[in-house]
This record gives sequence, structure tokens and C-alpha cells, in this order.
Amino acid sequence: MTNSLFLNFSNLNISVDKHSASHKLLSLCFCPLSGFFLVLLSLQTGLRRVLEGGMPVESGSSAAARQAKQKRKSHSLSIRRTNSTEQERFGLQRDMLEGQDSKLPLSMRSNLLDLFSQIEREFENLYIENLELRREMETLNDRLAADGQTLEGADLAKGALKTKASHSTSQLSQKLKTTYKASTSKIVSSFKATTSRAVCQLVREYVGHRDGIWDLSVSRTQPVVLGTASADHSAMLWSIETGKCLLKYVGHQGSVNSIKFHPTEQMALTASGDQTAHIWRYMVQLPTPQPVADVSQTPCEDDVEFSDKDEADGEVEGPNDCPSVRLATTTLRSHQGVVIAADWLLGGKQVVTASWDRAANLYDVETSELVHSLTVYMCGRRIEDFLCHDQELTHCCTHPTQRLVVTSSRDTTFRLWDFRDPSIHSVNVFQGHTDTVTSAVFTVGDNVVSGSDDRTVKVWDLKNMRSPIATIRTDSAVNRISVSVTQKVIALPHDNRQVRLFDMSGVRLARLPRSNRQGHRRMVCCSAWCEDNATCNLFTCGFDRQAIGWNINIPALLQEK
Repeated sequence: MTNSLFLNFSNLNISVDKHSASHKLLSLCFCPLSGFFLVLLSLQTGLRRVLEGGMPVESGSSAAARQAKQKRKSHSLSIRRTNSTEQERFGLQRDMLEGQDSKLPLSMRSNLLDLFSQIEREFENLYIENLELRREMETLNDRLAADGQTLEGADLAKGALKTKASHSTSQLSQKLKTTYKASTSKIVSSFKATTSRAVCQLVREYVGHRDGIWDLSVSRTQPVVLGTASADHSAMLWSIETGKCLLKYVGHQGSVNSIKFHPTEQMALTASGDQTAHIWRYMVQLPTPQPVADVSQTPCEDDVEFSDKDEADGEVEGPNDCPSVRLATTTLRSHQGVVIAADWLLGGKQVVTASWDRAANLYDVETSELVHSLTVYMCGRRIEDFLCHDQELTHCCTHPTQRLVVTSSRDTTFRLWDFRDPSIHSVNVFQGHTDTVTSAVFTVGDNVVSGSDDRTVKVWDLKNMRSPIATIRTDSAVNRISVSVTQKVIALPHDNRQVRLFDMSGVRLARLPRSNRQGHRRMVCCSAWCEDNATCNLFTCGFDRQAIGWNINIPALLQEK
């Protein structure tokens, strides 16, 4: 026989390749195909018997399955064909076979016709069951309409439909938000596209790391450079204007989790998964600036989803001509776990580190000695256990003008450590989040802003810690946040690849663009403001291995509010 068998079903030509027939037929079905597999088995047996000259025999399992199908069909709305109609059709098809030229005997061709007729009936049964399920889903959608929600898709089984119907109101509300998110964003974009082009612009991308970027910051001395800390065990310094890598630090043996610059000198502080923090000096020369690309056609509110396997999955070639530094000026040791963050205390003579060993350590930069361990003991005095973090630390931050330190933890709290009085070191505990506090940062005034995996950001007053003065609720976990110095705009990097801007009262100002293959394509890990830079005043980084420089027209944002 040839590789393909041809048969006319109700004026439709169907080609069945005996090597790929099951694959093609399966792709046509929406419902469980247990009965169909039995028919295919029967077809295989029948073909063998036909080639041997015998008649196909229906198996007992196939007959039982067909009887079960007929019982289920008795409860469905279907159009039954009468015996006379079937006989007339089969007779007509046999007459057509007799009139066709074929080398196969007529009896064999008739047997094949019977087999394929069984397949056609099975497809008819499956089609009718599919219609029933669609009707049930439509009925369920009508019931759920009162909650403002519908179910998507046509391949849900009856049990799955019942499970969907039993979901709680909060789950339905969340699904409703997800279902209509894209259309709502487009509607909002149509109103804001004119002004948003002048408000939020992607200026430059900094590409060169071979793994995700955890943290970034901008130097506070001339020349002003951008620093990035990556899971590829390196930290890089970049020219903000050209996007060129100026220097690469490769002294760590583990993931580099944070980077901070000295307030007055050309020194950088990096924390790593190798349980150490390094202080290293750098000297760079800025290249000639290049023209900034025209990105005026990128509105803030566009929201285009990208595949998780987009460009970020490709191998990124690191800068070949980038000089490297391998030796640290100072190595800070004593932690028993990953050092997740580090920062300079006021004046730059001391640094604080935060670790997964639940401790925050204070070091002297000149001697690299441990001054204080902010755990159970501090300054030789025992602090009550409730003042110490119960789980791993996630971040630490120092106040820009006072000797204050704030540490955040997976224990859903963040804590304020006061070193203003050398003889008294007080600790204040801030509670209010329900999940890991990913970061807590100071503002220039007396406020602390905290972000959490519970999808909220809270603004606190240092003079009243009992409750936040503002709460921002979002749709995704919040990572390392940043607050602009002058205008106090909060930049929120999210797990869902979005970056949103809010003011201190919790009013949303903008969402940074993600269209035309611009923006982050993985989790956004960190944000950092640099308001003094005319080219880029906001930077973000993520696990798509790139940092992005943005130009945000803050006065226009606040005016639109």
C-alpha cells in the first residue's frame, strides 16, 4: 500500500498518513480522546486483517467504549442520523468507490470505508461533547457575571469548571484585574501618549554583564560614573553619557550583591556572596559623549509583553577593552553568610554590612576592624532578643546627613539603629508588612520608605513609628527602591518587569515604558536616582543583564498629577 489512504467524507477530502495520523487527528480535538484511541487501535487491527484478506473484528474494549459514548450522548443535544439515511449514504459512497479506478479489491475498499466511518462517528461524538462543554461554560460565565468575571478558554473540563466557580471573591477580583489589564493600559495610554513622551524617556542601555544585575548606584564625586553589581561575580563602572564600560572589578569569588560609592573619594564598596565586603579604589577617564538616540516615540504607559526567552537569553559579550581591578584595598570579614548589602556611614570612615547570618556589622575603614555587630550584643551590652532580626537580612541603608542605619529582613520588619550618641545605641522596630521587607531607605527629611514582597510600599515618619503615613499597593513584589532627593519621587522596581513612580503621598505618577522592545525583560532588581545628571536622572537594573538610564521630567510629572 502507499503511505497515504484517501477517502471522501461528506464531500471533504481527508488524507491520513499512517506514520502521522494519530498526531494530526489529536490536534483536531478539544475533549478527552480515550474513545478515539480505541478506534485507532481497532483501525490498526482492521488494516492488518484487510491486508491479510480477512475482515476487521471490533475489539471488546472498543465496543464497551462505544456503548459508554452512546449512553453519554443520550443526555446531549445532538442530531441523530436515521438508519435509512446512513444506509443511503453508505450505498452512495460504495457506488462512488465502484466508479473509481483503484488496484484494491472492492471488498478491501469497503472494509476501509467502514473503518473510517467509525472514525467519523467518533469525531462527531467528540464534537457534540465539546458543544456541551461550551454551553456549560457559557452558563457558568453568566453566573459569574455578577462578580464581574468570566472564564477564558474552551478546554476546561467539568471538574475544572466547578473548581473555578468555587474560587473566592478576592481571587476572582485578581483574575479580573489581570484579564483586563492590557486593554485598560491601552485606554490609559491613548489619553497620556501626548504628554508622556516628554515626561519619561529611555536614554541609554548599559550592556556587558554575563548574569543578572542586583544593584546599581551613581558616584558622588567627579567624574560621575554608574556602578553595577552582578551575579557574574563582577562589578562594572560605566560612562553615563556613552554607555561604555570604564572599569571592571573582579576581586570577588561570589555574586556581587551591592555597590556603593564613597561620599568624597574615588572608592567603591561592594558586598558579595563570598561572605566578604571589599573596598577598592578606581581611576577612570570619561570618553567623548555620543549623541543621544531619539526615543521620543516611547510613551510611558505602553505595556507590551515580551517572551521570557527574548534577547536576554543570548550570550552577552563583555567589553573586551575594559580594564579590570583584581585586588581590594580593604577586605571586611567576620560574617558567616552571604553579605547581601553594604553602605558608607556618614563621613565615609565607617561602613555597615548586612548578611544572611542575621547580623549587621559596623567596620572601621582604615583598620578594617569590626566595631559593632548589630545583633544580640552591641558595645558590650546585651540587647533584648526581640530587637534583633529573626531571619536573614535583605538590605541596609545609611542616612545621608545623620549617623542612622536602617536594616530590613525576611522577618517582615525593618529596624532603625541610632549611632548619633556614642554612649547610647537605640534600636527601633518597624512592623507593618506581611512579607519580606526587601529594602528600606531614608529620605532627606525624617521619613523612611520601605518596600516588600507583600506588594506594598509604606512611608514612615521617624517621629511616629506606630503606623505608616502612606501606603502604596501594587500588583507585584517590590525590590530595592529609591527616593529622589529634591522632589521625593519614589521609583519602584517590580518582579513583573515594571518600574513605577509615586510621590510620597502614594499618588501614582507614571510607569516607565516597555514597548518596541525597550525596557526590562526580566525582574527589575534596583533603582537609583541621580538628579544632578542632565542626560539620565534615573537608573534601573534587572535580571535581563542590563542597566537602563532614563530621563524623567519630574516637574512635568508633578504638574500632571
